Amino acid sequence: MPARKVIITCAVTGSIHTPSMSPHIPVTAGQIADAAIEAAEAGAAIVHLHARDEQDGRPDQSLEAFSPFLKVIKQKSDVVINITTGGSQTMTVDERLKPVAVFKPEVASLNMGSMNFGLFPMLNRFKEFKYDWERPYLEGSKERIFKNTFADIEKILTTCADNDTRFEIECYDIGHLYTLSHFVDRGLVKPPFFIQSVFGLLGGIGSHPEDVMMMKRTADRLFGNDYNWSVLGAGRNQMNIAAMSVAMGGNVRVGLEDSLWIGPGKLAESNAQQVSAVRAIIKGLGCEIATPAEAREILKLKGGDRVAF
Repeated sequence: MPARKVIITCAVTGSIHTPSMSPHIPVTAGQIADAAIEAAEAGAAIVHLHARDEQDGRPDQSLEAFSPFLKVIKQKSDVVINITTGGSQTMTVDERLKPVAVFKPEVASLNMGSMNFGLFPMLNRFKEFKYDWERPYLEGSKERIFKNTFADIEKILTTCADNDTRFEIECYDIGHLYTLSHFVDRGLVKPPFFIQSVFGLLGGIGSHPEDVMMMKRTADRLFGNDYNWSVLGAGRNQMNIAAMSVAMGGNVRVGLEDSLWIGPGKLAESNAQQVSAVRAIIKGLGCEIATPAEAREILKLKGGDRVAF
């Protein structure tokens, strides 16, 4: 029997960590493009992309921020490009949605519920910040809600309905799976679903093995064979959660959006370094790495020739 193929997604830069936290976070369009291509060369079939302001590194969901690196990545790699609709917690849904609506990627992320999204504990580790927006951004998460209402989710789904964009459906808690089931029942999301279970972020489900198993059991019960499962372990949880997923028949997501680390107290020097580390775990568990072409087949994607960039 052939070895099972595991899809690696790499979240290249994100909006959770600020530039002062690690010198290795890609900020400029050139850095983001290089990081995505290097991650693909290391084994990532999908790259999940945010954009940042090139001057101070703050989250930037403008078309002008995305366009330069989208084009470069597409020209230099066959990797599947996944554009965020999460943006950052300080943006409106219209701001977050615009790049996906215009660029029509093969995959876009979609958060399945409003939640407390606690970034403020990072202030216990990081004391000095280069830019004046960074500390208030983290402190503000004590009272800020990451807004993803039923109306917001429906707007994203209906706006993208004619683009054949599939979604990396991000579920931070059990209730998010039931929210997905609601939209499936309404016919607004079509199988196969690509469910990304997120573990270890303050405000969402924890990172205990029982939490991981409960998310998988619930998704199995709700969606049967109509979905592909992947996991995201935040911070120090990244690799052990990934190993659990592979052992349970799932896929993995790594990258500097989710964790700055490659080991205890050791910053990852690149996204590709994390991809290589999880690749070794996958191989060690007797599985193979899915290529971009194989990921497109598994997830029933429309193909890179049908995007608008």
